[in-house]
Amino acid sequence: MMTFTQLTHQDYNLYRHYFKNQPYELCAYSLSSIIAWNNQEYTPFGAEFEDAFIVAAEFETLKKNRHLLLPIATQRMYSPEDLVKVANLAGHSEYWFVPQDYVDHFGKDRVEQFFTVKHHGAYDDYVYRVDDLAGLNGNRYSKKRNLINQFVREYVDPGKVTIDPVNPANAEDCLVFLEEWCRERDCDADDQVDLSCEKQAAINTLNHFDAFDLKGILLRIDGKVSAFGISAPLTREMATLQYEKAFGSIKGLYQYFDNACARMLFNGYTYLNKESDMGIPGLTKAKKSYYPCKLVRSVKLILKGRSSDGT
Repeated sequence: MMTFTQLTHQDYNLYRHYFKNQPYELCAYSLSSIIAWNNQEYTPFGAEFEDAFIVAAEFETLKKNRHLLLPIATQRMYSPEDLVKVANLAGHSEYWFVPQDYVDHFGKDRVEQFFTVKHHGAYDDYVYRVDDLAGLNGNRYSKKRNLINQFVREYVDPGKVTIDPVNPANAEDCLVFLEEWCRERDCDADDQVDLSCEKQAAINTLNHFDAFDLKGILLRIDGKVSAFGISAPLTREMATLQYEKAFGSIKGLYQYFDNACARMLFNGYTYLNKESDMGIPGLTKAKKSYYPCKLVRSVKLILKGRSSDGT
């Protein structure tokens, strides 16, 4: 058996070296995200094993959802045979947020000797070229540019808008905005579990912003925070837009701010991962409207001959 300990913001620097060159393009493999997604229902745990770091998720009520992520090793990808060994030692039977590329790399036949492979529903990640979202060139982005121009005329040109880096000194202003943003979307409603969990993850991130390797900007209109965005490193060529919130009631604000995030938070990266749509129709439409260059498919690997409780 492995010895897992609960992960907190204090563990980020201790384990970040495992993630420096990790190859998986799903946002679930951002260490800051792993640590921040921690709430009354869901708790992340970690363990060092041989040359890898193992992440386990435990649930308070939905215990059948307990799972592992793929091992994070600095020099290799763990084979399907290795995954069986890790799962048995960890006392788990499922791997979640497995990129389809992993299955393709080792071959479906080889993986399915040991695991049942299932598409992971609404957790495919949308990936874009940074240059596309920073430039918004071409006819397909004409509507975005028109909305941005309207926002510029109404708010930017009159000097109503300021953009600053997110830091511990202004994180509280972002938290105040986040509460208002959530009221606008009713994200604490019973049928908005994913939005509620994301809200708590954003709170955890902002409360410990200086503990993580993150970049962020906030936008104020007439001195009031009306949007914030935070990016996190993922692979050598890709970073995630881990959080991006803007008031939907202000015409053109989201389009203007999204463009600002692409220009200001992703220097040195080729790709920008906007994460999944969580099965929310409005998010699906918004993410598709920016023309992703690829969709990173997420699957589950379920160990054959084992139930979800490990028996």
